[in-house]
Amino acid sequence: MSEGARRERDPLGEVELPAGALYGAQTARAVRNFAISGRRSHPALIDAVVRIKRAAAVVHRDTGRLPAEDAEAIIAAADAVLDGAHRDQFVVDVFQAGAGTSLHMNVNEVLANLANERLGVARGTYARVHPNDHVNMAQSTNDVIPTAIRIAALGELAPALAHCDALAATLRERAHRFDPLVKAGRTHLQDAMPIRLGQEFGAWAGSVERATRRVRAAADDLLDLGIGGTAVGTGVNAEPGYAERMVRELGRTTGLALREGADRVQLMQSMGDLAALSGQWRTLALELGKIANDVRLLASGPRTGLDELRLPAVQPGSSIMPGKVNPSIAEMLNQVVFQVVGHDATVAAAAAAGELELNVMMPVLGQNLLDAITVLGHAVRTFDERCVRGIEAEEGMLAHWVERSAALATALAPAIGYARAAELTKRAVDEGVTVRELVVREGLLTPEGAAEVLDLRRLTEPGVPGRPRPDR
Repeated sequence: MSEGARRERDPLGEVELPAGALYGAQTARAVRNFAISGRRSHPALIDAVVRIKRAAAVVHRDTGRLPAEDAEAIIAAADAVLDGAHRDQFVVDVFQAGAGTSLHMNVNEVLANLANERLGVARGTYARVHPNDHVNMAQSTNDVIPTAIRIAALGELAPALAHCDALAATLRERAHRFDPLVKAGRTHLQDAMPIRLGQEFGAWAGSVERATRRVRAAADDLLDLGIGGTAVGTGVNAEPGYAERMVRELGRTTGLALREGADRVQLMQSMGDLAALSGQWRTLALELGKIANDVRLLASGPRTGLDELRLPAVQPGSSIMPGKVNPSIAEMLNQVVFQVVGHDATVAAAAAAGELELNVMMPVLGQNLLDAITVLGHAVRTFDERCVRGIEAEEGMLAHWVERSAALATALAPAIGYARAAELTKRAVDEGVTVRELVVREGLLTPEGAAEVLDLRRLTEPGVPGRPRPDR
């Protein structure tokens, strides 16, 4: 045995590992087997597994199945980890054996060693508290890991959705502020009828609000837990009432309104609830990507683009062009959106890869779901705080473009017909004049009539141009 090492045994035989390691033999094997990415499991997932171990110790203490002193040692060990200690001991790669057994045993071994040391037992001997017999009592990887993914996802969602709500509120505020400003509408990136800048911002807010409502609806299904199903969902080795007690204790410590799953076999077999949440999170990301695209386009220029919005300058935009400022925050959001779409594709593939009583692709599914929630939440907060809150309207350019829009001829169509309006549109473009100038010059409208029919504010509301509105 090398200096600074100790030996432990597992069902496959002896394993050498660092003497100071809090993990044990099965974790050491996993470290050697899965030197894949250098990335470890998401911190929220580790915390969720630890919370499940703590809850199980509480339940087994209260039912008398586990001696109170041993249970208290496990609880204290879990609390230490949840307070931030020993995080370097969770060493298993993200890409590991199916179902998450390696991560699960990593947690079992760390908590067992911490508990034993509190009880005066040497690290690595498990003479008092055993990783499988005691820390894992009445549990299996197969019910612990899916339960942990649900709890972790719900925990990560709370701050991420709060950031989305804040962004929607900022967009609503800007919509109100910019409501008086009429601008050129654009469809197919071509001239379209006028719209108010406030209407554009209000639509963005509505998209975020609708998408977050769908996320919350999907997240509700994650409150149903399959803990207590143990190996295949049937609950073997778990005493009656254990599942109910576990859900109650987990709800107490997480603050979540958790529910005992009605069909633990189904909850073990299917990753559909997680895939549904990922899909709705992807939809939210797509909406945000569209908003980021719009912001970048409207802020393009300042001399050769639309220049309708001015974004906060957060950093120099070029290493060679002095004074260039790019829409950096919106660009960041776009890139995060692409990443979230990739995360969702992985979640979907993993969810479809289950067989019979278990989905063994849970580690990659959980990691991608949690990464997607975390990274998009951070991106939304940054987009809100460092971009949207500082957006200003370039009123002169808004007025310039809307007055030059060839689509204003649409307002004449009810009076002169579509074909004549199309002809005027073409002539306005060919001659380099505005529609307003052309219709007056052609005698189709007096200056006063043009002002009435081409009232830009009224063109952003329901009604036929030039005709009295019912509400007037």
